[in-house]
Amino acid sequence: MSPRADAVRNRAKILEVAARVFAEQGAAASTEQVAAEAGVAIGTIFRHFPTKADLLAAIMKDTLAGLAERIAAPDATLFGVFTALVAEAAAKRSVIDLLPGLEVDESIARFREVVAGLLARAQDRGEVRAEIGADEVMALLVAVCQGALRGGWPPALQRGTLSIVFDGLRPAPATGVS
Repeated sequence: MSPRADAVRNRAKILEVAARVFAEQGAAASTEQVAAEAGVAIGTIFRHFPTKADLLAAIMKDTLAGLAERIAAPDATLFGVFTALVAEAAAKRSVIDLLPGLEVDESIARFREVVAGLLARAQDRGEVRAEIGADEVMALLVAVCQGALRGGWPPALQRGTLSIVFDGLRPAPATGVS
């Protein structure tokens, strides 16, 4: 039996509001505030998400699913995705902050799969060194997003940092010496 339509709407509204509240205030924001802003009772939140950690994990899963969908576009590039995610992290607190603490689940695996696909395309085009793997790219992505998130990096710092990261990913220029 499928959930009632109002339960589905409530869950979606809770996730929408919670994502905004936690993005603005970080993981320390209260579920009571989320309930008030979503227009539901606190019990409604706990029916859908028994703990605050469950709510945060659901936000992360939705965020990763959305990111994976967005970056899976045929015209997406590894460097373009990297740049967009760092800009988003610098602009606001986000649930990217939760990435290191979550177990690898279906959403994170899907996100990693998309990043791996972008990496493979970049390597096929000769834009990224062949020996670099998806794990290294994910580690760099998380680290740079964490830095931008925590530091509220201005655009110039984002560009400079990404330039260094991208230079490290690119193949060394040919020297012409045999």
